[in-house]
Amino acid sequence: MLLTNILRRMKILVAEEEPLMLKTLQLKLKKEGHEVFGCADGRFALEAIQHLLPDLVITDTNLPHLSGLQLISAVKSIIQKKIPVIVVSASAQDDMIADALDRGAADYIVKPFSLADIAQRIKKFIAR
Repeated sequence: MLLTNILRRMKILVAEEEPLMLKTLQLKLKKEGHEVFGCADGRFALEAIQHLLPDLVITDTNLPHLSGLQLISAVKSIIQKKIPVIVVSASAQDDMIADALDRGAADYIVKPFSLADIAQRIKKFIAR
């Protein structure tokens, strides 16, 4: 059982500019057994990704200094390791969703969402 928990543990970076949402996601993901790093700034998130090389990135689209969409593009072009990126956004506009997916986002979740939903979506990346 312990081995199963170790294999499921992921290093996750959460980039979210809203402090309450960032804290909520961090707490939920830590409770699920993951190692979680958070930042509220797109530029800082990119630096953290380069140093930490997380297994998964969760980003909002609306970040200061470097948007979530720009962050996706940077991760896909700069980072050697293939890191899946899940976008969380209040925007449900088709063009925003298409842009995120075209840039390489692995998934797009519209706010508000349930914490159980995001945990379930993360599990599909663990299975890969």
